[in-house]
Parts: sequence; C-alpha cells; structure tokens
Amino acid sequence: MGVNNKKITTINKEGKATLWLYLIFSIICNYLIFRFVPQTWIAYIVLLATLVVFSLLINFFRNPRRIFPSQDKENVVVAAADGKIVAIEEVDETDYFMGRCIVISTFMSVFSVHANWVPSNGTVTKVEHTDGSFHAAFKPKSSTENERSLIVIKTDTNKEIMVRQIAGALARRVVTYCKPGQECSIDQHLGFIKFGSRVDIYIPKDSFVCVKLGQKVKANQTILAKLQ
Repeated sequence: MGVNNKKITTINKEGKATLWLYLIFSIICNYLIFRFVPQTWIAYIVLLATLVVFSLLINFFRNPRRIFPSQDKENVVVAAADGKIVAIEEVDETDYFMGRCIVISTFMSVFSVHANWVPSNGTVTKVEHTDGSFHAAFKPKSSTENERSLIVIKTDTNKEIMVRQIAGALARRVVTYCKPGQECSIDQHLGFIKFGSRVDIYIPKDSFVCVKLGQKVKANQTILAKLQ
C-alpha cells in the first residue's frame, strides 16, 4: 500500500546562514540606495533584483518532506537526487569496486531540489571526500575529476552500491551526512550539494535498470533499479 506525502516544504539547514546573510545585505543595500540615490527608478530596480535573487535562493534551498511511496524497500535502488538521467552505462569503476558495474547519473540543474536522499536500506561502509576541479556536471569527466564524495552502502541483502556526489561548474561545496558504520535507510537525507551538480549511483552489473536516458526523476520517489 502506498504512503501519501504531505506537501510540507522547509528550508534546508545548509541554506539558513546564506539566506540570513543575503537578507541582511539586501536590507542594508536597499536602505542606502533609497536614502542616497536621487533617481527613484534605480532604487526600485535594485529592490526588485534583490527580491528576485532572494526568491531564487529560497527555491534552491527548499527541503520538501518526502516518504517513499511503497512498503517494499528490499532490493530497490531509489533516486538520490532530483534531476535528469544523463547516463546509464556499464563502466570499469576504479575507486572502489575495481571492476565492471552499471552507473546511473542524474544531473541536477540550479532549479532542482539539491538535498540528496539515501538510495537503499543498509549500512554505510565507506565515506571519502576528494578535492578536484569544477567542470560542468553534465560532462562525463566530472565523475572522476571534480570535487566529489564517495559513499558505499552494503544493503540489507548484502549487495554493495556506491553513491558519488559531484560538484559542478557552479557548485563549490559537497556536504555528506553519512558516516562509516552508520545504518541508513530510504527516506533519510544523504547530503546536500550547493548549486548545479550531479549524483552518480553505481550498482552491480546484473541489476535491472528501471529508468531510461533523458528521464526526469525525483529523489526518494523514483526507483532507478532493482538488485538481483
């Protein structure tokens, strides 16, 4: 039986400091312009611009409440990020698996929800952060050259999957909440990436892929694959 998601949206904790700092800056800026700039039309343009930017920041840092819409969570891999599927391919993974596996890549635009969710129930066995470049996140080389975090999860059925959070051309901070040895489950937050970015999920090559290239997916809602 499905579970209904209530439409509750808050501000992610990663954005609260940014929003407060921007709000203080915009208030001071608008006060000075209205106080000392004689051309009223300039003041109103600046006010409108600061309100638009503030609205965009609120949209970017939104944190919707989500519950996976099925009771059957065994052997499923759920989308960790909102966005568009830009790659589904069998690759040689050299950071952890050291062998062939399937990677499913989701590109997140600046308008996507940028909170990330845990894709499978299990136990976190490895977390590793790597500094790097800031290529556009939709480019394949971003997976191996950009700043990124690697999270390995052993599922409840003893399968291993790997999540890679990747910074983009605009993204300058990758936040990961998971810790090695921690039990994790679908519906939990995995982390957050500030501004346009990408999330890759590596799964065993005998897995059944449930999405297609170009498909839009929703974190914690769309099933990406089923493990054999």
